[in-house]
Amino acid sequence: MQKYISLFFSVLLGLTACQSNQLPEGVMKEQQMISLLTDIHLTDGEIYMVPQIPDSMYKYASAKFNNVFKKHHTTDAAFKKSLKYYTTQPEQLQDMYNKIDAILKAKLDSTNKAAIKPKPEAPTKTPDTIKRADTARTANPLHRTKGNKHLLKSVQ
Repeated sequence: MQKYISLFFSVLLGLTACQSNQLPEGVMKEQQMISLLTDIHLTDGEIYMVPQIPDSMYKYASAKFNNVFKKHHTTDAAFKKSLKYYTTQPEQLQDMYNKIDAILKAKLDSTNKAAIKPKPEAPTKTPDTIKRADTARTANPLHRTKGNKHLLKSVQ
């Protein structure tokens, strides 16, 4: 009996030690999963901006998520299968979410930089612009003649 127990544990140990690093069939590669999860989280955030009306929320959200799956050439079932697999690999999933977090922060930073535009400075009057304004006024014949009314009378 002891032989069988030791043989059983030896075989069990051998099987668990020889696990391959290949993904099961139908599971997405890590980089594809990172890209898909990033888009899913962006879509989820976008959905929260819509008024929370149950029926329209369901239709709007399902259409949005279907578009994300189409963009990544996958299905809801393949995503669920992949997510189920990666949840059994917590260290790998944590590394994936660290990358997703970095991607989302980079997108947020670029959005914030684009939103913050420097305000144009209000033009100030410098002595140069005041001088040009006086020159423009004196260049106008009507302005020049106002002080010289006696010259206008002599011309008439």
